[in-house]
This record gives sequence, C-alpha cells and structure tokens, in this order.
Amino acid sequence: HPNQIKQWRDQLLEGATGVFGEAPKAEPEPIIDVKTLHAKIGELTLENDFLSGALGKAGLLPSARK
Repeated sequence: HPNQIKQWRDQLLEGATGVFGEAPKAEPEPIIDVKTLHAKIGELTLENDFLSGALGKAGLLPSARK
C-alpha cells in the first residue's frame, strides 16, 4: 500500500498544474450589434403579425376554426 500511495502522490504532483493551474482561456465574446438585432426582431414580428392575421381571416389557424 505505501508504494501505491507514493505512485498516486507522484502522479498528482506531476499533473496537478494541469488541473489546478491556470484558468482555461475563454474565447472572446463576439461583438453584438444590438441595433441590428432589434431591427431583425421588429421585422420578424411584423411578418408574424401579418401572416397570423392573413391566416386568421382565411380560417386556416386552429384558433380561428373554433
């Protein structure tokens, strides 16, 4: 048992820096253009509202069939 413990200790001392050493380097966060995202959200909302209204008038939405 003492030999096994010494082997484990040696393995720990060799590999501890890889486990407990420097923090992993994170990827830099991408630059987010909020104005572009807001414009896209507005565009998709407009399309969704238009299609929802058109399908509702045509009676093709499940909620309109009731």
